[in-house]
Amino acid sequence: MSTNSYTPALKLQTLTEEQIEKIHLASLEILEDPGTRILHDRARELLCDHGAIESKGDIVRIPASLVENALASAPELVILFDRHGKPVMRLGGRNVYFGTGSDTPQTLDPKTKEVRKSRKKDSFELARLVDALKHIDFVMSMAIADDYPGTSSFVHQFEAMLSGTTKPLVYTAQGLKDIQPIYEMMLALRGSAGEVSARPFAILYSEPISPLVHTKEGMEMLLFCAEHRIPVVYPTGSMAGGTAPVTLAGALALGNAECLAGLVLTQLAAPGTPFIYGGNVTAMDMHWASYTYASPEFHTAFSAFGDLAHYYRLPVWGLAGAADSKTLDAQAGAEAAHQILLALLSGENLVHDVGYLGSGMISSMEMILLCDELIGMLRQATLGIDIDDETLALDVIREVGAGGHFLLHEHTLKHCPEIWMPSFFNRAPLEHWKSAGKKDIFETLNSRVHEILARHEVPELEKDVRREIEGILREREKLA
Repeated sequence: MSTNSYTPALKLQTLTEEQIEKIHLASLEILEDPGTRILHDRARELLCDHGAIESKGDIVRIPASLVENALASAPELVILFDRHGKPVMRLGGRNVYFGTGSDTPQTLDPKTKEVRKSRKKDSFELARLVDALKHIDFVMSMAIADDYPGTSSFVHQFEAMLSGTTKPLVYTAQGLKDIQPIYEMMLALRGSAGEVSARPFAILYSEPISPLVHTKEGMEMLLFCAEHRIPVVYPTGSMAGGTAPVTLAGALALGNAECLAGLVLTQLAAPGTPFIYGGNVTAMDMHWASYTYASPEFHTAFSAFGDLAHYYRLPVWGLAGAADSKTLDAQAGAEAAHQILLALLSGENLVHDVGYLGSGMISSMEMILLCDELIGMLRQATLGIDIDDETLALDVIREVGAGGHFLLHEHTLKHCPEIWMPSFFNRAPLEHWKSAGKKDIFETLNSRVHEILARHEVPELEKDVRREIEGILREREKLA
């Protein structure tokens, strides 16, 4: 089975083995006392039938034994396939894949260069852009379908992504009313429930509510995924100092407990359910009381969750390529590069939110292109160095000798393609840059966006699949 695999040679470990063990034990203690609120009757019953203890106010105390059993049954590796059924992503170990984010209410229009409300077409065009890029591996919607108000927007976002790219998808939903028609689209594409689970091309993204609340909608979606053997990622989304302890250790222990509760539920419902572990634990901006995407604490936490995932032997969620900056400027570039490098070094598997501006509120095609360039550059920087007789080139050095040059040597011609070359970053001499119009990076990226959208064609869905999906959408609209 061949897949694209990106495993950096260089590694970062944020937590020591002793610290990992302390966080793990603290999380187990949290799950037993105070326990966690489960706002779904069947989920509570399932947990209690297997040894959890229900307390007042929908609180369930989960014993450590259930966590250990869940860790033993969850798969260490989750393989994602593209639209055509080809395996393309091996989520596990230290393989690192990058993709966009979801559900931005606004987008930076590449034509007007102004921020406006998002539309369904934006999800389609953003997916089509990503489909043409080398270093972005999967797609999230990057927009809310504001022109399809109400709960139907998530279903329309999924259809837009499915139509706009052949790459794997990560999608959001609000309960069974959304995930059921989304699953029907999966069936339309794959042809059967067996094929949907055997060759998964989409992962549900859902979250608990910090601290320690698991919603009715979230629980029913986890149970749905377990029942149908389709992958799910269930990371916590908390703010240290707001919805989690201000200390990063406490926030990690709490977030880990919240994610592990979701893992336990899926494995009780169906052992072996593909589950992607992780957490979105950031530091609250104490001036604006806001969720920060580029704080150093956020990405230190992602590195720590990477360490925990490798300890648990689970695929892990990550985040990179997002900026708190409201525009594509030096701040956005610095924030994105910092995150991408940490994600690579930490071995985060499913790294999302590439292309976010404005703290997750604005999608930007230009930002996606910038990050595609940064990912390529930083993948090259983290590959390490191959050292063998061929690369040491002692015979070549002797042949050229003192005072010669290597430019036209066959060894140079053979290996020069291994040198990373930028697509957008400008290395030209000053006078050449001036004569070419003195374009800044945004102008260069914006021009390239228009070129891709004008030229790149995504293979269309088969006609019978398209008809079936359109029927699903019509039925969904009647219920919305």
